[in-house]
Amino acid sequence: MKIEIEDVKYDERGLVPAIVQDAKTGEVLTLAYMNEESLRLTLAEGETWFWSRSRGELWHKGATSGNTQRVLEVRLDCDGDALVVLAEPAGPACHTGARSCFHHEVQSPHEVQGPKSKVQSQEAEVSSFKPQASSLKPQVSGPVDLGATLERLYALILNRREERPEGSYTTYLFDEGLDKILKKVGEEAAETIIAAKNEGAGPLVSEASDLIYHLVVLLVERGVTLEDVRAELARRGGKQKQA
Repeated sequence: MKIEIEDVKYDERGLVPAIVQDAKTGEVLTLAYMNEESLRLTLAEGETWFWSRSRGELWHKGATSGNTQRVLEVRLDCDGDALVVLAEPAGPACHTGARSCFHHEVQSPHEVQGPKSKVQSQEAEVSSFKPQASSLKPQVSGPVDLGATLERLYALILNRREERPEGSYTTYLFDEGLDKILKKVGEEAAETIIAAKNEGAGPLVSEASDLIYHLVVLLVERGVTLEDVRAELARRGGKQKQA
């Protein structure tokens, strides 16, 4: 049965929960909130728009990251107070870079606690005010693909800039603005220099990782991509060969 947009029942804040599902697989991608304006934009433009409760503003999913969600159908539940959005995702739905926001299994109290997953470690890293280099180490054996690691980090920070989840260190940096980010890059550069004077490599590895993280935050803030940096390095490499 077709319903009208006026049939939607919003809560006291003027919001309605919207569950986004992959139209092909049925996988639940995320749970967000819409107000009447974001719902109208979603229906009119065919891509998901939501209302950010933390920022108090509209946001277009994927406007910055490119991870848009093309809307195929919007359904209203029998009580009229919840929506299901069937969509085709163009990338990860979660601000952590995961395909779905529902990637953590709730552990039974009878189960033995195991080590944190890689995604959980990354989440802890960007949620603390001092990123820990160890949490960025891929938990794999053999040679590490630094390029792929940087791409995952860049995607994670890009999602942070777009969605601004509360309690995130990266959100804090973006909220404070360019001057704060530049200050942190300068501080981490100085700490890296100091660590390089130590005999062991551990402090240098830790501070260099902090510096790289903050540098990527700066790149995202200024709209510079990793491909821009790669192209410049390749150009310089070409000059060296000619010389």
